[in-house]
Amino acid sequence: MVVIDYELKKKIMDVHIKDALKFCYQCNRCTDNCPISSIAPIRYDPRMLILASFLGFKERIFDSEDNFRLWGCTVCDTCDEVCPQKIELTEIFAILKNMSVAMGQGPPYYTTQATAIYENGKAIPSQPAIERRREQLGLPKIEPPNVEEVQKILNQTKLNKIIGK
Repeated sequence: MVVIDYELKKKIMDVHIKDALKFCYQCNRCTDNCPISSIAPIRYDPRMLILASFLGFKERIFDSEDNFRLWGCTVCDTCDEVCPQKIELTEIFAILKNMSVAMGQGPPYYTTQATAIYENGKAIPSQPAIERRREQLGLPKIEPPNVEEVQKILNQTKLNKIIGK
């Protein structure tokens, strides 16, 4: 028996309540044009992910051994561009990914990258070799970010709790 999560369904449907509610009529253009689906057709299917989210089938999205079902999306926006109903699929995928992280199901690379940003103020910390090359080329020094300010902002989003900082 499939359990319908009305909270999930409402959250997803609210993304599209602007002037009118748009419905996915399952034409499959998102999956047909998805570069990830073409190389991993069994593991990643945007159409099925959208259908499950519109219907509120939470366990079909999150309770999977293979979280590639959700995290396979590279946010290339191809699905958004080809959708005849103009459904913002990548927006829906972002909401689902955020929910996944909040449930502690996000992939390790996600929290590793978030930790780097939290600790350094940017995704890729400065490297001495790059700084030397910039100096050799006569380029100005890159000002380091204000890590405390970055952490203050990220703490407001509760990222520190997600990554355990």
